[in-house]
Amino acid sequence: MSQLLAISDMEDPVLSARLASRELGRCECVVSCGDLLPSYLDYVATLAHAPLAFVRGNHDTDEEAYERMGGTALDDKVVRMGHLRLAGLGGSRDYSDDIVGYSESQMKRRALRLLLKARLSGGIDVLVTHAPPRGFGDLDDYPHQGFECFNWLLNKLKPKLMLYGHVHLNYGMVERSMVHPSGTMIVNAYGHQLINLEEFALS
Repeated sequence: MSQLLAISDMEDPVLSARLASRELGRCECVVSCGDLLPSYLDYVATLAHAPLAFVRGNHDTDEEAYERMGGTALDDKVVRMGHLRLAGLGGSRDYSDDIVGYSESQMKRRALRLLLKARLSGGIDVLVTHAPPRGFGDLDDYPHQGFECFNWLLNKLKPKLMLYGHVHLNYGMVERSMVHPSGTMIVNAYGHQLINLEEFALS
C-alpha cells in the first residue's frame, strides 16, 4: 500500500509510538504543514525512512533554521517527489507582526504565481498549505480564518488532495477531512494523518 504521512502543529506521541514500533509501514513521503521544529521533522522523516517536504507555519519564524535543515521546502514551488507533484503555500492570516502572515491580497499574488508554475509543470497532485481554504475547516476568528484564494486555486488546479494545518482539532468541532466543490479531498494534518494514496489514484 502506498502511503503519505502528513503532520502538523503538534509533536504527536502517538505518532512517535507508531514509528518506533514500525507499525506504519512504507511511506512515500512525509509532508509537514507547518509549526513543527526542524528537529522534530528530521526525527519523523528518519524513523519513517521517507523523504520530507514542508511548508512553514505561522510560528516558523526562524527562516535560517528551515533553510539549513534537510528536506524539501515547498513554499511557492512545485516539486516532484517520486511520482507525486506537490506545491506549497505556507503562513496564515497576518494577525501579528511576529508571525509568518499574509493578507488575502498578498496570498492571492502567491497563489497566482504558483498557478503559473503548476500549469507549466503539468499540474499538481497535492497542494500543501498551513492555513485552510476559507469555509473549509477554518474558524470564524480572524487568526484561524482560511484564505479565499485557496478556493480559487483549487478550482483552477483541481489537485486530488490538499493538506493543511493551523486549525487544531482540540479547538472545537473541527472536521478532519472534507470534499471541496473542485473535487479535491481536503485533510487537516494536525498531529498526524496517514493517507492511503491508492484511494486518490496517486499510487
